[in-house]
Amino acid sequence: MSEPLTCDVVVVGAGVVGAACALYAARAGLDVVVVDRGAVAGGTTGAGEGNLLVSDKEPGPELELALLSARLWAELAREGLGKAVEYEAKGGVVVAGTGGALAGLEELAAGQRAAGVEAVPVPPDRLPDLEPYLAPGLAGGMHYPQDAQVMPALAAAHLLRASNARLVTGREVTAVPRGPGGAVRGVRTDRGDIHAPAVVNAAGTWGGEIAARAGVSLPVLPRRGFVLVTEPLPPRIRHKVYAADYVGDVASDSAALQTSPVVEGTPAGPVLIGASRERVGFDRSLSLPALRALAAGATDLFPFLADVRALRTYVGFRPYLPDHLPAIGPDPRAPGLLHACGHEGAGIGLATGTGRLIAQALTGQVPDLDLGPFRPDRFTEEAE
Repeated sequence: MSEPLTCDVVVVGAGVVGAACALYAARAGLDVVVVDRGAVAGGTTGAGEGNLLVSDKEPGPELELALLSARLWAELAREGLGKAVEYEAKGGVVVAGTGGALAGLEELAAGQRAAGVEAVPVPPDRLPDLEPYLAPGLAGGMHYPQDAQVMPALAAAHLLRASNARLVTGREVTAVPRGPGGAVRGVRTDRGDIHAPAVVNAAGTWGGEIAARAGVSLPVLPRRGFVLVTEPLPPRIRHKVYAADYVGDVASDSAALQTSPVVEGTPAGPVLIGASRERVGFDRSLSLPALRALAAGATDLFPFLADVRALRTYVGFRPYLPDHLPAIGPDPRAPGLLHACGHEGAGIGLATGTGRLIAQALTGQVPDLDLGPFRPDRFTEEAE
């Protein structure tokens, strides 16, 4: 058993959200230890596409967090992290196949503009100017210049490196000890204790388990998704491109399989094809129906992909909370415990804003956003 470590704050989880919490806490002057039972980006982060999206958020707290996060990602890129994490301010194009879908997209965009999103209507005859290889016959679309992209595993690794936090991998948190007044005292791991007056639960899909080990409840559930990866191609897809019904799938409460095409190129050449979502627990088995639906949706948008080989697929689990908002901030049920999890499929994009808000909470600053909608105890409050 190793000697106990001591720090100001221990962050549980070395994915991109935990890494961002470590970075902004360290920048606020705190001594940070990050602990993970696996490797850096070994969970949901490593199975993500790297979306930094404002386009798929309806007006409200999550969109406010996305806009804050987009500004912070852009700041980090300007500071010199951009190339290291493959940051691309490529923008997004959302396309509608029917007049009805286009009307819904225009209504969503109007609300987003009022919240500070840049959303530019694209008539059908101008879609080829943005994406020359798109299928003909689409009803129109919307261009979102603020959408961007990173490579998720690189982002987590470089945010951690920039934080100078102490990183402890291969250690599982087995308990979150609490003192006589209920305040947390750090974490107990299978290889020794880490003492700290503050603990940040950034454990992603396992955030509910870490909460339980601190004696509180947080109903995080896994929502499975697959990504298809093609052979390397010359640059043909310029933006993040997806169908308008993707927004509805993200907001859905259904446990059943849902797919809507999300297609983008990468600096290395392969095209990434999503997005599927279903609640099947932690079942990692391959789903041919999901993969077939992804391939069909992608070729509907970009017919040239029909002649392209898919080289591999990977699977991940989005940390899902019942109201589709993450848990961010202090937990009044356990003084010193803060949560930064439950971001579902948006965690990479929302990581920077989450990290900033957590650092502000740790240091007693007024947060950039109202943390009320993200309260971790909102699921246990009894109706008045």
